[in-house]
Amino acid sequence: MLKTGIDSIQKQSLKTSLNQCREGTLRIFDRINHDTFCQQAHADFSPVGWHLGHIAYTESYWILGKCAGLPSIRSEYDRLFAADSLPKAERANLPPLADVVDYLNLIRDRVFDYLDTAPLDRQAKLWHWLIQHESQHCETITFVLAIVKLNNQSRTEPEIWGKTHPIVHAPIQIPSGYFEQGCDSIDALDNESPKHQVYLDTYEIDRYPVTRGQFRKFIEAGGYIDRRLWSEHGWQWLNAGESIQQPLYWDAWNVGDDHPVCGVSWDEAEAYARFVGMRLPTEAEWEKAANWGDRDCRVDRSFCNFDRQIGMTTPVTNYPDGKSLYGCLDLLGNVWEWTSTRFYPYLGFDSFPYAGYSSNYFDQKHFVLRGGSWATRPWALRNSWRNWYHPHVRQIFAGFRCAR
Repeated sequence: MLKTGIDSIQKQSLKTSLNQCREGTLRIFDRINHDTFCQQAHADFSPVGWHLGHIAYTESYWILGKCAGLPSIRSEYDRLFAADSLPKAERANLPPLADVVDYLNLIRDRVFDYLDTAPLDRQAKLWHWLIQHESQHCETITFVLAIVKLNNQSRTEPEIWGKTHPIVHAPIQIPSGYFEQGCDSIDALDNESPKHQVYLDTYEIDRYPVTRGQFRKFIEAGGYIDRRLWSEHGWQWLNAGESIQQPLYWDAWNVGDDHPVCGVSWDEAEAYARFVGMRLPTEAEWEKAANWGDRDCRVDRSFCNFDRQIGMTTPVTNYPDGKSLYGCLDLLGNVWEWTSTRFYPYLGFDSFPYAGYSSNYFDQKHFVLRGGSWATRPWALRNSWRNWYHPHVRQIFAGFRCAR
């Protein structure tokens, strides 16, 4: 009887999270026209409408197909919305938004029917993974929409978001010693596990992410044309095609110099760090600095800027309550932060829910980002979360802080 009661509570909690996540997903599509829904704004990313359909397809594939053993509900959508089927350039021929929403609703109704009898003792991790999968695609949808706006040369009206505080740029010293890196909770992704002890020598790390005001000095000093500041890879990327003279989202929002720089590649971040005589932190250094003890900070809106609650970046001083145990601020939300670490498996890594989910990217070509952005959903916001991209990618809402 006790097990049945606990199982019922867990299922109701899952339903609540699934519904809250979906409501936020659909809000992103308010007032989106069909052209935007189908547009491939950048060669590396699929149209936002494809991502919405892929969310539905993935839920159907894993829950209705793999768990419940049911046939595909809309087989005509399987090839269109599967991740490993059509090339990105061929994903623009999409049904109307209303039809895709009907597809989501039909699958969700059957998923909830199955949840009533689902053996959560064996499946709970998969259900949590699906919520985070949807959360990840929501963020991709948001930055693809930002690219659409850039392509259309649109710009928001100037706004002032919240109170500001004086910025003290002195770095924080983190003492030497061991700390626990990673996460073993039920909602941890495979690449976050297992939790393990890591020893670090004393180091310093920026109190805040690098601000626009700080990065402006790099631009004005000729940082984008100073060969000495760039790695061989970075210099080749910088001169390979389009003329890059500032971060991608530099003019996307009319914001002040107290906001974090946003839309920089790993190469740009590394060049700036060299410009100021510092370096990018390792991901272990970043995670140790992002320690709040026993406080659960993932869903506290007084703690940081996340889940599109503002719709853009905020000043790095806006959330003093989000200060870590060591005194660093703005570690979660606002902008993802590049680290110097190439994406790799922790010792004891175990793939989930399929062999290539993370391991396909353990190729020494992807760098780890930490912390989330202003668009990150609460289910994907924690100090152990590992994001990863190629060093030339600047379309994500990424910034960085420096260390030494």
